[in-house]
Amino acid sequence: MPSSACSGFHRALAMSRRRLIGAGLSGMMGLSLPKILRASSQYDAPKPRTRARSVIFLFQWGGPSHLETFDMKPNAADKFRGPHRPMRSACPDIDINDRLPLTARIMDKVSVVRSVHHDMTNHNSAGYYALTGKRPPTDDQRLRESIDLFPGYGSVADHLLSAKDPALPAYVSYPHIISDGTAVPGQFASFLGKQHDPLFVPADPNDEAFNLPQFSLPMGLSMDRLHHRRGLQQFIDSQSRLMDYSAEARGLDEYYQKALAMLQSPRVRDAFQLSAEPPATRDRYGRSTYGQGCLLARRLAESGVRFITCYFSESIGGQSTTQGGWDTHGFNNTRMFPIIEQYHLPITEQTLPTLLLDLEQRGMLDETLVVWMGEFGRTPKINASTSRDHWPQCYSVLLAGGGVKRGFVYGASDETGSKPAENPVTPDDIAATIYYLMGIDPRSEITDAQGRPLMISSGNPIMDLIA
Repeated sequence: MPSSACSGFHRALAMSRRRLIGAGLSGMMGLSLPKILRASSQYDAPKPRTRARSVIFLFQWGGPSHLETFDMKPNAADKFRGPHRPMRSACPDIDINDRLPLTARIMDKVSVVRSVHHDMTNHNSAGYYALTGKRPPTDDQRLRESIDLFPGYGSVADHLLSAKDPALPAYVSYPHIISDGTAVPGQFASFLGKQHDPLFVPADPNDEAFNLPQFSLPMGLSMDRLHHRRGLQQFIDSQSRLMDYSAEARGLDEYYQKALAMLQSPRVRDAFQLSAEPPATRDRYGRSTYGQGCLLARRLAESGVRFITCYFSESIGGQSTTQGGWDTHGFNNTRMFPIIEQYHLPITEQTLPTLLLDLEQRGMLDETLVVWMGEFGRTPKINASTSRDHWPQCYSVLLAGGGVKRGFVYGASDETGSKPAENPVTPDDIAATIYYLMGIDPRSEITDAQGRPLMISSGNPIMDLIA
């Protein structure tokens, strides 16, 4: 192959027919496609080092409005700007909603990316993109879990990083399996196998009786007997039913071993013991499912869990001011104003600054990456129901700690928040940044169900974000 053709091939990942033929010829000469892709790496950065020893992923299911949170447009026309006004924050470059005064005080600890965009308008597809950093094959509300789809971030990290403590779960998620008609893919390990699934906790951390029933031995079943094959099978079968995973899933033997190790670990039990927290601390986080979930995330990170996903809500939206996600179109009694004012913003105001301040006071923030994001934003133009619809074309993501710059804004949207105006970012780039901060090269490979090597990310780490 002429050197000029090789050079052209190595400059781009989006291959023309000619380049695909070139790739095939290269394969005949002993080069594999993954090696070619690696050679044509999207970025030239030093090998990542571990900055974030833990990641707390606060997933805002339903799609929060960037225009009502971290990218307000007060000078836009009335049909765009909405009824809220901005206020100055602790960072001179960041104005936020004046309904978030406590959050304004901690904006000198965070970075805001204001130019995230993609083209998935349905919750399930956009949710999968956000949870994996992989573009889904289709924009379809019916997109569901498949062995052909990618695993979530925590499962990839569990697969690639060595375990420091076999008794400690590397990946924990709670308290919901999110869905919009069908469960959103990307919440579990997919083709990596069941051994890399998160420890999923389907219990409300705000419940006074919150505990881990899956870590309690059934009545009359001793640890010795549990080790016996029949007792072990009974226990794991109950876990599989609880987590809605079949006994035929890959990695079941490893899952058995993890379950047994965690059953015997005081460290695991202690991490979930929210009752050990002072009542005043629990009050600061808020006596809500999500508030106590954020407190639990801090405790899990403190214990050494590497990736924690706390879901804001099980559903995309609700018909009251006390439940549901951020999906506030205005129809079916889901009018954005006043629901967002009475529910979404107050719970964000209580939890986000409390978590970041708690982490900082404990000396944990520099090594704990907090990611606050949804699957997309909301339409710049207010609709006929005085609300906003789905808008993946431009939205904001907030990151803090774990090696991220403080008081920093990356990218910008246009005058109405409709599209990126500077430094456009995709969910692929957010994923690459998370991996990079965890010390994982985004060009690392995992093997799919057909034995094919796949790079974990096709995005670029946002190097300007990294301190």
